[in-house]
Amino acid sequence: MSETIRIERNTKETEICVSFEGPESLPGTISTEVPFFDHLLTSMAFHGELGFTISARGDIEVDPHHLVEDTGLVLGDAVRSYVLKKNAIERFGHAVIPMDDALVEVTIDAGGRPYFYMNALFPQSMCGNFDTALLKEFFRAFAVRGGLNLHIDARYGENSHHIAEAAFKALGKALGNALKKKAKGITPSTKGTISV
Repeated sequence: MSETIRIERNTKETEICVSFEGPESLPGTISTEVPFFDHLLTSMAFHGELGFTISARGDIEVDPHHLVEDTGLVLGDAVRSYVLKKNAIERFGHAVIPMDDALVEVTIDAGGRPYFYMNALFPQSMCGNFDTALLKEFFRAFAVRGGLNLHIDARYGENSHHIAEAAFKALGKALGNALKKKAKGITPSTKGTISV
């Protein structure tokens, strides 16, 4: 059984707690006070079989920006802590997920060298009362703090909800594959380590 990683971040703007069990685990409760964001994170956790629980509160009466970005930071910290505790993960993950009119590809290297690239156009700027511009803020924060080389390519789509949801499902699948325990040996790296 995996050791639970627990990361907290408390500031004047947000209070966030993430518990992470690792891949091939059942997701826990996700509550961020932003229903569409909860929906996306739940899709990510479920389809990636990522055992994470998120409790997040923030100054959403100002703007959900702080809450969304800080959740990415804390979830990224949890993933990076998981990687550093393991001596053998697959490291690379890739998924292409369709959702109705949308098709999104996500590729990840969990090797500790953060980089983020996103190619996505959202035809509608809002999904309900959620600003799609916040998605890039989440993904960037998550990649940088998670030590992830993360590439997201929304190949096409007509509905912003479908594009966003396909992106989170693909992120979950790709991350779940990257964090799986390697059958034998150590995490693949010509340097011999991915800890630095």
